[in-house]
Amino acid sequence: MTEKSFNFDLSASEGTARAGVFHTPHGLIQTPVFAPVGTQATVKSLTPAQLADTGASLVLSNTYHLYLRPGADLVSEMGGLHNFMRWPKPILTDSGGFQVFSLSDTRKVDEDGVTFKSHIDGSIHRFTPESSIQIQEQLGADIIMAFDECATPRDLAYNQRAIVRTHKWLERSITAKTRSDQALFGIVQGGVFPDLRRESAEFVSALGLPGTAIGGLSVGESKAEMHAMLEVLHPLLPMDKPRYLMGVGSPEDLINGIMRGVDIFDCVLPTRLARHQAAFTPNGRINLMNAGYARDPNAIDATCHCYTCQNFTRAYIRHLVVAKEMLAATLISIHNVAFLINLVNQARQAILERRFSEFSTSFLNTYKPVYKQENI
Repeated sequence: MTEKSFNFDLSASEGTARAGVFHTPHGLIQTPVFAPVGTQATVKSLTPAQLADTGASLVLSNTYHLYLRPGADLVSEMGGLHNFMRWPKPILTDSGGFQVFSLSDTRKVDEDGVTFKSHIDGSIHRFTPESSIQIQEQLGADIIMAFDECATPRDLAYNQRAIVRTHKWLERSITAKTRSDQALFGIVQGGVFPDLRRESAEFVSALGLPGTAIGGLSVGESKAEMHAMLEVLHPLLPMDKPRYLMGVGSPEDLINGIMRGVDIFDCVLPTRLARHQAAFTPNGRINLMNAGYARDPNAIDATCHCYTCQNFTRAYIRHLVVAKEMLAATLISIHNVAFLINLVNQARQAILERRFSEFSTSFLNTYKPVYKQENI
C-alpha cells in the first residue's frame, strides 16, 4: 500500500459533524471513532478477543513506553506491533512527545530534540524527530505521529516558541520517514491562543499529510477553551483528511468534539475508571463500590449489549470489587470501552441520517458529566 492509499472518504456531514471512512493497510476505520489506549501493547485488563468484541476498530500504543520496555528492536524482531500484541486491526502510535514533555523535572529541550530520564530506572535517553520516526517505523503502526512539543496551554511565550519548534520538527519527521505503509500525521499546537492555532493549522495543512492531529488540549484548559480552539481549527483543516483530537475520551467530550468536526479520539479513561470501580451509564458515571449496589439485580446499563451487561448484575460486580478480584476491572473495562465505542457509532449513524443535532442535544441533556478533579 502506498501512502496515497490512506484515503479518507467523507460519507456525510451535518453542520460541522462528519462521518467518513479512513483506509489503512489493516482495514477500514469508520469515523468518528474512539480508540482504546494500549499503552504497553495491551489495553489494560482486556485480551485482544475481548477488545474486538467491544467493537474496537483502532487501538493506540505508546512510543515512549514501548521504546523503554521491551524496546523497539524487540518489537520489530517479533514482527511489529500487530503480530506482537495479536491485534489484526489498525494501530496508531503517538510520537512519545507528550510523555517526554510530562517529565518536566527530568527533561532538557534543545532545538535538536529532548534529553530525558526514564521513569523506570532513571537512565538517560534522547528523542529527536528522526529517532521518534525510526522507533515508530520499527513498531509498525498504521498511523504514526510527528514529534512535537506540547506546551502549557495558557503560557503564551512558551507556546510561541513551541509551535516554531514543532513545525521544524514536523519537517524533519517528514524527511526521516521511509515507510510508505504508514500514514504520518502532523500535530497542530498553540495552546488556547487562536492566532497561534491558526498559524499552526495553516502550516501543517499546507504539507499535504494524510491526516492532522490536534495536540495540547485536555491538558488543563477549560472545556469552553477546548471547544473554542476546535471551532477555530475546523475551517482551516483539510476537509478531505481525518482530524485526530489527542487524549480526549469522556462521553461529553466525544460528542462535543464530533459536533466540532473531530473524527478520531483516544483516551485511557474507560479502563482507568474501571480500575477504580467507575462505570459509564447514559445518565453519567456510577461507582460500583457503593453499598447501594450490593443487591442490585440490574446490569450496569440495561441498554448496553456488551458481554458484561448481557451476563452480570451490578450486585455481582460489586462483590468482585469488594473482594478485590481482578475480574472486576475486566468486566467494567469491557463495558466502559463498549459504551464509548457504541456512543460514537450512534453519533456516526445520526450524522448519516441527518439527525445528529437532535441526537447530540438529547445526549448532552441527559448525561451528567463529572468535572471535578478525581483521584484516578
